[in-house]
Amino acid sequence: MPHSASRAGLAYGGGAYLMWGLFPLLMAALAPAGAVEITAHRAVWSLVVCVALVAAVRGWRALGVVLRDPRLLATFALAALLVGANWLIYVYAVGSGHVNSASLGYYINPLFTVLLGVLVLGERLRRLQVVALGIAAAAVLVIGVGMGEFPWISLALACTFGLYGLVKKRAGAAVDAVTGLTVETLVLAPRGMIAIVVIGDSGTFGARGEDGLGLSHDLLMMSTGIFTAGALLLFAAGARRLPLFVMGMLQYIAPTLMFALAVWHFGEPMPASRWAGFVLVWLALGVISWDAWRARPRRGVAQVEPAEPV
Repeated sequence: MPHSASRAGLAYGGGAYLMWGLFPLLMAALAPAGAVEITAHRAVWSLVVCVALVAAVRGWRALGVVLRDPRLLATFALAALLVGANWLIYVYAVGSGHVNSASLGYYINPLFTVLLGVLVLGERLRRLQVVALGIAAAAVLVIGVGMGEFPWISLALACTFGLYGLVKKRAGAAVDAVTGLTVETLVLAPRGMIAIVVIGDSGTFGARGEDGLGLSHDLLMMSTGIFTAGALLLFAAGARRLPLFVMGMLQYIAPTLMFALAVWHFGEPMPASRWAGFVLVWLALGVISWDAWRARPRRGVAQVEPAEPV
């Protein structure tokens, strides 16, 4: 790989995960908007951005191919519902002071992806992957016991995002990133518009007279579409230029930034049990990353796949 392509790939891939990792700051800035309102606007404005991108690259033919193919359309509709649920849970986590739980969910996601590869795709688990999954299970148990409740936010984010990646993988590589996201937002945007209408006057978009509301708030709400599409395009550009293993390592940037924001910016509590759980998760990721590095020339086995920013 040419050095210039490698450097550009690192810049694109790192930029995508940097945007995704800093997303909690944008979500927090949108207060007092609730999770449903933010998710609804994110879907609507993402569609606006995607349509503009399709027009710019003259991608109407590629979009039409997907819309006329019942199998592809159903696949992307399912992907849209999964990513919509992921967005909603993620925004709720940030708004309710559970950024740490969101961080843990995206740390767990690569491990859950490996498990899905085995259970659904029939891929083979190697010994170190079994060890890593066992450590991750212990981490979830430790955190759950320490919290005194089931860590549903973390597991729901990992599951919805992992299943979203699996569905997108089934769609194949023939559909480019812009076309795929456009179809997904075509499915989500009408539901988002219905939610905005139902919220009505109790919503924050366009509202005036309260602290934090105004034109700047409205522009921030609209910018969720730009950040969503922008991160995806950066990811796609990086993935074309970098080996799978490198992109797999870059994906840890996002949850690490979320974790740092949760502890040092939002001031979320970190009792000993939660620290112990995170240390176990980091150990599991270290084991599975080392295993992926050792097995990188091989094919047909379960590997850590990089996750797309959403």
